[in-house]
Amino acid sequence: MIMSGSSLIRLEEVVQANPDAWFQAYLPGDEPSMIALVERVKAAGYRTLVVTVDANIASNRENNIRAGFSTPLRPSLSLAWEGITHPRWLFGTFLKTIARHGLPHFENNYARRGAPILSQNVLRDFSDRGHMNWNHFRMIRRLWPGHLVIKGILDVRDARLAVDSGADGIIVSNHGGRQLDGTVPPLRVLPGIVQACPEVPVMIDSGFRRGTDVLKAVALGAKFVFVGRPFNYAASVAGEDGVRKAIGLLREEVSRNMAMLGVNGLSELDASYLLPAHPVS
Repeated sequence: MIMSGSSLIRLEEVVQANPDAWFQAYLPGDEPSMIALVERVKAAGYRTLVVTVDANIASNRENNIRAGFSTPLRPSLSLAWEGITHPRWLFGTFLKTIARHGLPHFENNYARRGAPILSQNVLRDFSDRGHMNWNHFRMIRRLWPGHLVIKGILDVRDARLAVDSGADGIIVSNHGGRQLDGTVPPLRVLPGIVQACPEVPVMIDSGFRRGTDVLKAVALGAKFVFVGRPFNYAASVAGEDGVRKAIGLLREEVSRNMAMLGVNGLSELDASYLLPAHPVS
């Protein structure tokens, strides 16, 4: 399980509940803050740090703009109406969270506490990371004693640079398609990156919804497939029970589809189980 740096529970609490969790950092834009965050994660006891490199500036997420979404959320009549008309969520999730933790904040983007999730005038600090380069990644490699994974790679040249700069693993990702309009699907570039970096595990995320999707990625060389949004949807509907249900569905799909392919183990999968897609003429 990878804990996002934009999550709301303090990273120190999460690693106590799950010592095997990885931490995914959105690095601050200045070196002192960057170093302070890495030191905090190290002190908490995480053994794997994931550095995200595909969200260096805030993107233009037009669907969020149309929906009126912002971070922090702005109190409004429409927001209040959404809560009132969803009483199960209001009492079972939102008010329960406040009772347990107080008003949630972005706790893990920095070494210090970040903005609250609900505010009329506070702005969340989205650090501009457009100036960052491979020297910053090498600096983190020197600071971090555990496994170091880089997330957001879509180019063979960057993948090779990452490994040569000390990455222990790569996550091929386009950030769920939310950063750059028209970006390449990770599955298309996965085989080339796997071939270019045979000495490290190459993993993948972005847009995986079904067990069939997972098997396609494994057949193309992925050592692991990360799924995020479906579990978030499940949690928003039914909490922990919803996540367990979603995990069960995905597990059943993987197992069922392996059986239909005549595959007894994931190690048997390779590109021979796939056919290239051709446009319909």
